[in-house]
Amino acid sequence: MLDINVIRETPAIVRKALTDRQMDAMPVEQIAQLDVQRRTCIQEAERLKAERNTVSKEIGKMKDPAQRQSKIEAMRLVGEQIANLDEQLRQIEEQLTAIAATIPNLPDARAPYGKDDSENQVIKVVGEPRVFDFEPKPHWDLGPALGIINFEQGVKITGSRFYVLSGAGARLQRALIAWMLDLHIRQGYTEKYTPFMVKAETLFASGQLPKFRENLYHDAEEDYWNVPTAEVPLTGLHIGDILDEAQLPLTYTAYTPCFRREKMSAGRDVRGIKRGHQFDKVEMYIFCKPEESDTLLEKMRADAEQTCAGLGLPYRVKQLCTGDLGFCARFTYDLEVWSPGCGEWLEVSSVSNVGDFQARRANIRYRPEGGGKVRFLHTLNGSGLGMPRTLIAVLENYQQADGSIVVPEALRPWMGGVDVIR
Repeated sequence: MLDINVIRETPAIVRKALTDRQMDAMPVEQIAQLDVQRRTCIQEAERLKAERNTVSKEIGKMKDPAQRQSKIEAMRLVGEQIANLDEQLRQIEEQLTAIAATIPNLPDARAPYGKDDSENQVIKVVGEPRVFDFEPKPHWDLGPALGIINFEQGVKITGSRFYVLSGAGARLQRALIAWMLDLHIRQGYTEKYTPFMVKAETLFASGQLPKFRENLYHDAEEDYWNVPTAEVPLTGLHIGDILDEAQLPLTYTAYTPCFRREKMSAGRDVRGIKRGHQFDKVEMYIFCKPEESDTLLEKMRADAEQTCAGLGLPYRVKQLCTGDLGFCARFTYDLEVWSPGCGEWLEVSSVSNVGDFQARRANIRYRPEGGGKVRFLHTLNGSGLGMPRTLIAVLENYQQADGSIVVPEALRPWMGGVDVIR
């Protein structure tokens, strides 16, 4: 959440940020109006409370019973006015919070202006796409032919956009998750195993509510929400905490299944397992001092790149433009791997500096070593990596002419002796 002082003192900057994000700037005007009403209520309530305090002292000194009763009655009416003003203030602050919660983070000055994802900038390409001496197949043909992906069973069990991985396919997915977690641990992250369901408070803290309510799965009876990403419970680990500066940075990694109501259109984009309502992901997450966040963003990007490189996948790095930044992010890199069967680059990681946006929503602060006021820290998050697109890229890049799949060297220790999936 943005600091209300930023909206109050520099509304033009916030309006421009929303315009650059291709969003309506009207909430800034609404907040400005409500803020004026809020301050007016506070000032009037304080004036009346001061008046009541002064008169209360006078009442104690009055000898005339009639005069005293008259003043008491007048102060009773003042008390009712104060109560009304307090209720008005509560309602105004409720509206302020609700509107402020819908305003996204301000883009970093380094984020290039752009209207949508077509204007993201490719800043790095690593590796050459494999040259095949046969026509590479997409995973939706490879998987069923090998008996490792079953679309019909997924539909039978749950419905469209679900599937079942079998045998070596299920083991390959598990191997990817285990290898990525172990890699991130070697990179300095501490593994966390978190709940896969969270409270609404945790989703608000991470910036998922109220913005993405319609995309979330919710158990209304218990008021639990399925996590859309491990970023949510990792943010929640320190809600309301005041950390010591010496503890920072805190670097975490976690695996979770992710649940999202994907709003999908018909066509090539949704064929196969590329996009579904349930998927697996390994996440990286950092809590740090503000002055360290840009440096740690580059570390996290390098760590995500090492994951792609370790799998031997051609990949590229994109810098997101203002019109494609996520709600919480102020600066983001996307990593995409080449998938020869699909014939496209698939996003497997977004690495973002969120600044103090989530820390303000979650009230996570740290105490400087030299003393002074506690400060909001910065948070960063990045996929390391996301399924099923990483699995798709492995299947399609490592396919052979006979339809078999060579298991990448890095994953073989988790495959129980299976080097080739036939």
